Amino acid sequence: MDYKKVNNVLGWLCAIIATSVFIITAERTTSWWDTGEFIASAYKLQIVHQPGAPLFLMLQNIFSNFALGNLAQIAFWMNVGSAICSGLTVMFLFWTITALARKIIQSDHQSNDKNHLIKIMGAGMVGALAYSFSDTFWYSAVESEVYAMSSLCTAVVFWAILKWEARANKPHADRWLIVIAYIIGLSIGVHLLNLLVIPAIALIIYFKKTDRTTFWGISKALFIGLGILAIILWGIIQYLIKFAAKFDLFFVNTLGLGFGSGIFVFIIMILSALVYGIYYSIRKGKVILNTAILATCFILLGYSSFTMVLLRANANPSLNNNDPENVFSFLGYLSREQYESEPLIKGQYFDANPIGINERIDYRKDNHQYTSIKRAASYQFDRETIFPRIYSQKPYHQYFYKGYLGIEEGRKANFADNLKFFFNYQVGHMYARYFLWNFVGRQNDQQGHGSLTEGNWLSGIKAIDNLHVGGQSKLSDEMIHNPSRNTYFFLPLIIGFAGALWHFKRNKKDATVVSLLFMFTGLAIVIYLNQSPLQPRERDYAYAGSFYAFAIWIGLGVFAISEFFKKYINERNANLLATSLCLIAGPLILISQNWDDHNRSEKSLARDMAKNYLETCAPNAILFTYGDHDTFPLWYLQEVEGVRRDVRIVVISYLTSDWYFRQVKNGTYQAAGLPITIPNEKVAKGLRESLPYHDLNLAGSTDINLLLDFLLSDSNDNKLQMRDGQYENFLPTKSLKLAVNKEDVIRNKVVPQEWESEIPKQMEWTFGNDYVTRADLGLMSVLVNNNWKRPIYFSGMVPAESLMGLDKYMVNEGFAKRLMPIEAKLEKGESLINVDKLYKNIVDKYAWGNIHQATYLDTDSFRFAGMYAEEIFGKAARTLLAKGETEKARQVAVKAFNELPQRLYSMSDVTSYGDVIDTLYKTGEIKFANQLVDRNMKFLTEHMDYYQQLAIDKPENGLEVQNIRMALDSVDLYERILSNTKEKDRYAYIAELSNKYKKMYLSE
Repeated sequence: MDYKKVNNVLGWLCAIIATSVFIITAERTTSWWDTGEFIASAYKLQIVHQPGAPLFLMLQNIFSNFALGNLAQIAFWMNVGSAICSGLTVMFLFWTITALARKIIQSDHQSNDKNHLIKIMGAGMVGALAYSFSDTFWYSAVESEVYAMSSLCTAVVFWAILKWEARANKPHADRWLIVIAYIIGLSIGVHLLNLLVIPAIALIIYFKKTDRTTFWGISKALFIGLGILAIILWGIIQYLIKFAAKFDLFFVNTLGLGFGSGIFVFIIMILSALVYGIYYSIRKGKVILNTAILATCFILLGYSSFTMVLLRANANPSLNNNDPENVFSFLGYLSREQYESEPLIKGQYFDANPIGINERIDYRKDNHQYTSIKRAASYQFDRETIFPRIYSQKPYHQYFYKGYLGIEEGRKANFADNLKFFFNYQVGHMYARYFLWNFVGRQNDQQGHGSLTEGNWLSGIKAIDNLHVGGQSKLSDEMIHNPSRNTYFFLPLIIGFAGALWHFKRNKKDATVVSLLFMFTGLAIVIYLNQSPLQPRERDYAYAGSFYAFAIWIGLGVFAISEFFKKYINERNANLLATSLCLIAGPLILISQNWDDHNRSEKSLARDMAKNYLETCAPNAILFTYGDHDTFPLWYLQEVEGVRRDVRIVVISYLTSDWYFRQVKNGTYQAAGLPITIPNEKVAKGLRESLPYHDLNLAGSTDINLLLDFLLSDSNDNKLQMRDGQYENFLPTKSLKLAVNKEDVIRNKVVPQEWESEIPKQMEWTFGNDYVTRADLGLMSVLVNNNWKRPIYFSGMVPAESLMGLDKYMVNEGFAKRLMPIEAKLEKGESLINVDKLYKNIVDKYAWGNIHQATYLDTDSFRFAGMYAEEIFGKAARTLLAKGETEKARQVAVKAFNELPQRLYSMSDVTSYGDVIDTLYKTGEIKFANQLVDRNMKFLTEHMDYYQQLAIDKPENGLEVQNIRMALDSVDLYERILSNTKEKDRYAYIAELSNKYKKMYLSE
């Protein structure tokens, strides 16, 4: 039997199986987080967030053509692109496993022993398919994100170095090293994670080129590998551009030449040096030098995909993040200037006090030269440590550190706390937990921050799980049947450990290489990322390479188990039995457990929610958004499907930057730009980024028109002298006002007709922050110049601190709140509701993403579903009832019953249904109301039994306080609702529950 032919066929078979599964389960449209941005940007080759992914965008643009002009299919075909990349990753993993196995089993590669062939191919299929259906990899395989393509780059590079190793002593073998260099260069245009394979490559080369390995030799190889990694990561990716920028600075500012002249000269110098280096190495016969220079050339060639960023930025597309159109803005783009950087070698404790500021010189491009600006780079602190892990100064992080580490009031954090957080939280919670998700099992997909009830690993073995998280004897029906509860009984983990032990026993060199890959794509990332707690999402996708390495050992586990069986049965049967058992205990159990919560083929909530945001807005509106979920899916709809292009989307968190401030003045499609009259030079980079508040005790309120003039003044008479002697604009008062032209408001139909008599002569409010940002200046200018001509909306996700204190003038119209000159005289946190508009939106416009029929909702989707129940349906129904429009209230409540999920996902969902249930009772829909009450109370009581058992099993963790408090509030709420109905039995039952729980948790 021909080994090569079988190996190729089965490798492609694994790819076909995996790709087919991924395409079947792929999302049919955009999803949450960055996918909307990537799809929109890939479709029109635009600029995504820092540090960019140009190669990924260009390749995904190719997949968009398979939609054949059907705009609604473009997102799906880009998701298919990720599915195909993932399938090819599985194929290269198969070939990697078989190559490693064959090295051990068959020293003569021409041997075709069938028993060996069965084991080798079985190992390849077990490892490759186990990785295919693992939690993290499958998640990335079905959406248009960079991680699927990044995994493919890693797989190809590692496979290619094994191909080089097999041919290293033959002529032209080093061509494989050039191929690897080119792929590494290309991978920079996808994601930097691929670079972490370089140390493993260095070790393979050392082992192959050295007859006698030593500790110092291994150390030297690793040092060289790390050096190459550092040269690429910092030298090529950043410092090459930094040197080009310095050249251009000299040629423009000193020599007076045009922009780009220095870059041209720098490129000529680099090319000349490389050409001469190749010529010299050939002439002198220096093979290693020649290979190194050629590898550098091909890394640069791959890296050149970033020219797409510069070219497209200069075309000024509608999505142009950071506007990297010149060398200095491009450098800021590559270095992730927009994001905070984490200290790695030395940094502050979270409870340290700032004592100074470290400044850096930056440059901006003006009309004829680059202008230098001083910017705050970082703070100086009174207490610092090496290897800082508990560094964040954000209040909610400080609170978490103290609670997690048990730091009492008055005690300062120390290095022991630092290490405890590193090992327990960063390594344990943010890596080991993810690793065990993939190979042991997962409790649920709720994001966990240390709670026993959210996102822990789980095996399915009751005794072990009870020791780990407790409460297993009182699991609720929802917990047992939760699709995201996946249990593998440790089987993939055991096979992998068996394979690792066998690998070390039979080939220590290769096992060390795989271990290095495992460590550098796992623990090394943990150290480098230095993540603060309370991340906005789970970060397991960052460690997919580590799980890839472990899958190699899962494959090799076939050999370990086969050797065990050979003690009792013949070799052929042992091989077949080991392969069969490992296929069942690995890929089969993984796909059977993971299918239901990884099948996204019926999901569309992200797209529908984005459409609801846009449809809430009146024609030609300005819509201020804030984060990923209320921005990226909206970009997708406008850019790809062409939905509501009359609405100008403005990301208020981006508006603090100079580049975005310039861009929002421009129109996009049918939407005009923002009516901002502030000259760009007034808010250029380094100017008016954050202006302090200094109270001048001004009488009354200050008109924001006058305030803008003051804030934009260049006169030192209108500025505050700072400690460094510099003069800075400042906010002199927080009492603001805006004159309201009632005729303009009525003519433009800003407020409902029945509210027109409530329009005031002026709006007055208190500015909410102690500083003024560019975003605040932009919003002030919009308020001054708009004259109520264009509707202004704010997404419900925009935080209060970004509203400039205008909360009381926000009117709820559904998914967004409209700015109206009508003051809400309501309780704090409440807003006026334009219930007629909200009713029409719910009944006629809004779509709900199939969440009612869905057997499973991911954590983002069910969180939003709970929010809809309360914030959309509940408030609309309650307001309509109060207004006396009973039939409309009934329609809204019945629609909620028919559209919202049939099952609950969290304790907060129980409370969120209160207004809907109350309305159903009051409008005669008793059957629907009773169904919801019974379902919700079943959920609540089962969970309360579970929480009680948790307190018994894990007393050291205390009570599930937040969930218990929500449950008690829900019981009180339902008791009040039922007290006004004829449902006496249900009321008595809930009253009994109320007494029971109050005695249990509220008694002294």
